[in-house]
Amino acid sequence: MDNQKSAMFSAALISGAVAGVLSGVPFACGLCCLWIIGGGMLAAYLLVKGSPVALYVGDGAIVGVFTGIVAAVVRAFISIPFRSFNIEFLQKVITWLTEFGGEMPSGYEEMLESGSTQLTVPGFLIGLVFFAIVFSILGALGGIIGISLFGKKVTPKTEGVIDVPKDTGDSQS
Repeated sequence: MDNQKSAMFSAALISGAVAGVLSGVPFACGLCCLWIIGGGMLAAYLLVKGSPVALYVGDGAIVGVFTGIVAAVVRAFISIPFRSFNIEFLQKVITWLTEFGGEMPSGYEEMLESGSTQLTVPGFLIGLVFFAIVFSILGALGGIIGISLFGKKVTPKTEGVIDVPKDTGDSQS
């Protein structure tokens, strides 16, 4: 059992780090939900690869949740250096949308400009908790999909089962 826990931990660390980096880097972060689901699938694959016994869907969900938590932490720290770039990109997108759609609510420019220079600890922690919850759900989904795709099939035990021949209806009396 301890061997399975350490295998889950290492699979979640590896796949969570990969998914967290990909979801925190600009341009790649647009697919962050798919990165996390893929990270859960990768964790399930690594877990199946190292396990001599068949694993269940619950094992995939557990390793996926841990993968999502690791990915949220990695994403939080990776996205800090790119914060000003992301805010600037968001401002350009909003400006582009206002050309097509009309007016934005009053005060949005001040909100974006004040947010681009300040990173507060409560804001960081709230974002971390939010992404940890969302990434855990997506990671569990990826882990379930990964176990379903890569897992060894569980065969029912036939020990102690008596094989009774079928009645074909041809009784000779």
